[in-house]
Amino acid sequence: MNTPNRTRSAELFARAQKVIPGGVNSPVRAFRSVGGDPLFIERGEGAYLVDVDGNRHLDLVGSWGPLIYGHADPAILAAIADAASRGTTFGASTEAEVLFAEKICAAVPGVEKVRLVSSGTEAAMSFLRVARGYTGKTKIVKFEGCYHGHSDALLAKAGSGLATFGLPDSAGVPAAVTAATLTLPFNDLDAVATLLESDNDIAAVALEVVAGNMGCVAPAPGFLAGLRALTKEHGVLLLFDEVMTGFRLAYGGATERFGVTPDLCALGKIVGGGLPLAAYGGRADIMDCVAPVGAVYQAGTLSGNPLAVAAGRTMLKRLRDEPPYEYLETQVTRLCERLRNHAKSAGVPVTVNQVGSMFTVFFTDQPVTDYASAKTSDTAKFGAFFREMLNRGVYLPPSQFEAAFASAAITPEEYDRIAEIAGEAFRAI
Repeated sequence: MNTPNRTRSAELFARAQKVIPGGVNSPVRAFRSVGGDPLFIERGEGAYLVDVDGNRHLDLVGSWGPLIYGHADPAILAAIADAASRGTTFGASTEAEVLFAEKICAAVPGVEKVRLVSSGTEAAMSFLRVARGYTGKTKIVKFEGCYHGHSDALLAKAGSGLATFGLPDSAGVPAAVTAATLTLPFNDLDAVATLLESDNDIAAVALEVVAGNMGCVAPAPGFLAGLRALTKEHGVLLLFDEVMTGFRLAYGGATERFGVTPDLCALGKIVGGGLPLAAYGGRADIMDCVAPVGAVYQAGTLSGNPLAVAAGRTMLKRLRDEPPYEYLETQVTRLCERLRNHAKSAGVPVTVNQVGSMFTVFFTDQPVTDYASAKTSDTAKFGAFFREMLNRGVYLPPSQFEAAFASAAITPEEYDRIAEIAGEAFRAI
C-alpha cells in the first residue's frame, strides 16, 4: 500500500508552526499521539473530508461531533447565507434567538429556560457558576476522564487532550482554583455516596452523561438514576454535560435516552449546526439566578450570533422532521460488531465501546468502564491503527482517548467499506 501524497499538508504545517503554537489551534489536531503530520483540510463533502493534497477521507470525526448530517449540508448552508445577507452580528436581541430557545426548551427534558453562549467550555463554566450561586456552596464533584472544557476549575483529571499528551493538569492553573473541584472514578456510585455523606459544601455533581473524552464510555446501569437520587437526598444539583451527546443520542439527547433529568445541562456541537454556538439551561428557578434577573453574572458579545442561531434552528428542525437516530444506531452497531470480529481474526486485542452513533476502539483486552481502564489501552498500537486507516482513506480521531462520531451522510455501503478497511488495518498492525 502506497502512502498518499501529503506534500501540501506538510508544507502548511511547517509554516503554521512558525506562527501558531504547535502549528495547531487545538492540541489534539497535532497528531502527536498517533505520529506524522496533521492533515490540512480544503473542504468537506457529505461523508468525506478532502485535504489540500486532494486526498478524500471518509470522516468519522465530524468536526468532533456537530456534523450529524455530514459536511456542507445544503439546508444549513442556505440558512447561514440567508442570515448573513442581513448582517453577521448585532450585539442585540433578535426574534430568531427566541424561536431557537423555544425549540431547545421543547426538545430537551428539564430545560425550562436556556442561555445561549459561544462554546462548550463557556457553557460548562457557566453552569458551574450558576450551581454555586444558586446553592451558596463552593465545591463541585466531577469524574476522572470527563472533560468539560478548558476553564481553570475543570482542568482536573479531565481526559481529552490532557490524556492524549499524558498531562495530569495544565500549567497556569493555580492549585487553589482546582481545590474546590473534587474528582471521583466514573461509574462509581458508592464513592459519590460516601463523599456526599461526608461533605455538606458540595454545590453540584457534574458529568459527561456518556463520556467522550476518555474515549466512548457509557454510564453503568443504574449510575445516572443513582446520582439523581443521591443529589436530591443531599440538596446537591445534578449537571449533565451534553456538549457531545445533546441532539446526537436522541432528539432530547442523553437525558431522553437514559430517562434521567438533571437540574442543569450544557449543550454544544450539534445544537449550533456546525457553527460556534452552545447553551446551558435547566430549571427556571435556577436559571433565574442569571443576570440580569439574578446575581450570577455571565455575558458574551457574540452570544446568540444570528448566523449560528440560523444554523442551529435549521439543524434542530431537520432532526425533528427527519430523525437519523434509528439509521445511525443500526449502522454503527453493525460496524462495531464487524470491528470486533476483524480484530479478533487478526489477533489484535480490542474493546469496542458504542452508544448510538458514538464509538471507540480501545486497544486493550479488558472492559473499559472508567478512566483507569481506558488508560490500559496500548496507545502505540492505536497510533499504528490510526495511520493504517488514514492511509486507506478513513479519518478517525487522532487520539485513543477521543470518541468517533458517525454521520447519517455515510451510506450503508460506505459503512461496509470502513469495516473492510479496518480489517486490513488490523491485519497490517
